[in-house]
Amino acid sequence: MNKSIGVLGCGWLGMPLAKILIEDGYTVYGTTTSSKKMDILENEGVKTFLIRLTENNIEGDIQGFLSHIETLIINVPPKLRGKNTENFVKKMGFLHAEIKKSKISKVIFVSSTAVYGDAEGEVSEESPTEPVTESGKQLIECEKIFQNDKSFKTTIIRFGGLIGPDRHPVTMLSGRENLSGGNHPINLIHLHDCIHIIITILEEGYWGEIFNGVYPHHPKKQVYYFEEAQKRGLPAPHYKTESSQNKGKLVLSKNFLEKGHTFNTSIVS
Repeated sequence: MNKSIGVLGCGWLGMPLAKILIEDGYTVYGTTTSSKKMDILENEGVKTFLIRLTENNIEGDIQGFLSHIETLIINVPPKLRGKNTENFVKKMGFLHAEIKKSKISKVIFVSSTAVYGDAEGEVSEESPTEPVTESGKQLIECEKIFQNDKSFKTTIIRFGGLIGPDRHPVTMLSGRENLSGGNHPINLIHLHDCIHIIITILEEGYWGEIFNGVYPHHPKKQVYYFEEAQKRGLPAPHYKTESSQNKGKLVLSKNFLEKGHTFNTSIVS
């Protein structure tokens, strides 16, 4: 088994993932867009390349990075908020073209449950994708770029909202008024379980599949965020009263759980 692996995007998820992979005996090649982060990653044992994907080209030695590995984890979130939005599909198109030139045989593409859009009720990996946000629409296009290429095997992971050390959506929601969807279920996952799913896929060889990554506990948003705000001493977000019968979306991690795996880290603080 080739224990060399590439992590494209050593950010909030990629950096701790790289550390765990190294502990598990992998040789990890990683990328960052920040020269300041290179030393930090190198000190952790990551063989680091300074690479920036843009919608016009790829800056940096992408072939040097890809030449060492057969398995690539793509963990690059689309930047589609604010003024400096980008064409994420074009970025991934350039990356796909470079992968075609390499010996990469397996890809994990980190996606999002945003691809299910405003679906009602329970959704699983078998549910239709109906994205409504620009992020969701571009992610599903990128999923297809990699899935449709049969010269390597791609597994897609669609993560819910990410929480972890120093990161929780309640800090963004705190004190906000007249929020909608208070009776909708939450769909969150802890950083530790994100890493757990990725490593399980690598170790078990689950290639050519789709996994939802959402912790199987779905309290109503207004209840969950009220309690999480209280635990942190923050003003709770306020949800408006809604008579709508709209149930919201409840994302099931059906594929992972039906294979006999479990989630390890609660989303309740």
